[in-house]
This record gives sequence, C-alpha cells and structure tokens, in this order.
Amino acid sequence: MTSPQSPVGAHVPVAGGLATGGLKYAAEIGAEAVQVFVANPRGWALPEGKPAEDEKLRRAGVPVYVHAPYLVNFGSPSEETLAKSIATVRHSLVRGRAIGARGVVVHTGSAVTQTYDEAMAQVHDQVLPLLEEIPDDGPDLLLEPMAGRAGMLCRKVQDLGPFFERLEHHPKLGVCFDTCHAFAAGHDLAAPGGVKDTIDALVATVGEGRLKLVHANDSMDPCGSTRDRHQNIGAGMIGEQPFADLFRHPAVTGLPFIIETPGRAPAPHAKDIKTLKHLRDTPH
Repeated sequence: MTSPQSPVGAHVPVAGGLATGGLKYAAEIGAEAVQVFVANPRGWALPEGKPAEDEKLRRAGVPVYVHAPYLVNFGSPSEETLAKSIATVRHSLVRGRAIGARGVVVHTGSAVTQTYDEAMAQVHDQVLPLLEEIPDDGPDLLLEPMAGRAGMLCRKVQDLGPFFERLEHHPKLGVCFDTCHAFAAGHDLAAPGGVKDTIDALVATVGEGRLKLVHANDSMDPCGSTRDRHQNIGAGMIGEQPFADLFRHPAVTGLPFIIETPGRAPAPHAKDIKTLKHLRDTPH
C-alpha cells in the first residue's frame, strides 16, 4: 500500500478574485494546493466574500488554507488589539468555511509588555470560545510557532505544549509547521537527523494527528538567528535535503506543503514547486 502523496502548493495572490486570480496563478506555477488571505494581511478590515468566487474555489478540488492577517496577536496587552485579533480570526474562520478551507493559520503571537502568564491567560479566555464556535465542517485553527524574537509566546515546537493545555486540546486545534521559523528559532533542520528530531518533538508535545500543514521555506539566515527571512528552496541555509527528509517523516505523510518564498513573478515559485515535487517523488 502506498502512502498518500503530499500536495505541493503556494500562498497565491488573489487579485481578480479568490478563485479567478488565485487558481490562475496556481495553475501557472504548478501548485496542487493553495493558501490565501481573505482580508488585507496588514489591516483590520473584514471584507465580505463574493459567493460566486467562494463556490468556485470550494469546488476547485485542491486543498485550500487561509492565513490570518499578520496584525493578529492573542498575547497583546492592548484590549483594542486583542478584540480586533479575535474578530479578525473569527472572520477568517467564517470565510474559510465558505471557501472550503481545511485550516486557518494564525501566528502564536507575543506578550509584548506583559508577562508570559498574563498573555497565556488571554489565550485561554479569548481563543477557547473561538474554537468552540467552529462547526464540525469548519476549518481547523492552526497555530504557527514564530521565529523566536523576544516576547514571542511560542518559539520551539515544545512551546506548543502550554498552548494546547490552555486550549484544552480542543479537537479543532492544529499546528502549521514553518521550516524557516523553526530553523530561526533554533531547530537545526540542516543537521543530520535534525528534521526527524524536530518533528518527533512536535508530535511528542501535541500528540499524533495535530500537525496539519507545512510551510516550506528555506532561510536566508543561520540556525538560531531568530530572523524570519524566507529564501527560495535550496538557496538558503537549510538546503534541499531537509525538505526531502520532511516528506518522508511518518507524521508529515500526505500533508500539504505550501511555499511562501520570495518572488513577485511566477518563475521563482514555479521553480520552488518543481524542486519540492522532485524531492517528494525521488526514492530515497
């Protein structure tokens, strides 16, 4: 029996419509899965969807994911920012369901000027009710650990443990693993056995079946830099081999790989997707 193949895709621009623009770009670069923004990634506006575009994307037959806006921070000491963060993620979840998304990716955030415990109390009080609102056919909420700057609530994969505890291991809670973030936070994916050790630690922390998505990004900076600067696949400090290793880890089998690599034209993204497909499909 063969293992299910991981679809390789990309975060796609959606000018012209979520489906019309997003799927056109996906076809140009050979993407088998897509991730989209359903709102301005650097703003708080909560736009309505266009039903025809939603249905077209829902029926496209490709795995779809939503990335919540970058301003979201569940650990913020600002009541206004916290309230807007919850409203924004709620919007992403509702819109995600409308387009048939499997998950909504959200950054795990920063305590900023308050203590870790104060920030994590907010996570329990504010995010758990949000999870309870998600219907059975709605997307999972996927926590994405960060690159490790000061105040970050989740750097290493082991830091996901307190999140899952405070969110009571809710069944709609999952993880998005970003290779560049993990490398920047100090997980040496480029070292022999580094990928296996990291994913093993993630599964030991949150349990089997919680890892739902991979953000496949090389890194411009060395391991432990805490700098979140993505590079094209094989052109950075991680290199190609760790991505091949990642495809072959049992906990990653069949999971979509989404690139968020540099390039504003199709060519570099098409090359990254071709590289990842080759690493996926080449026997080892």
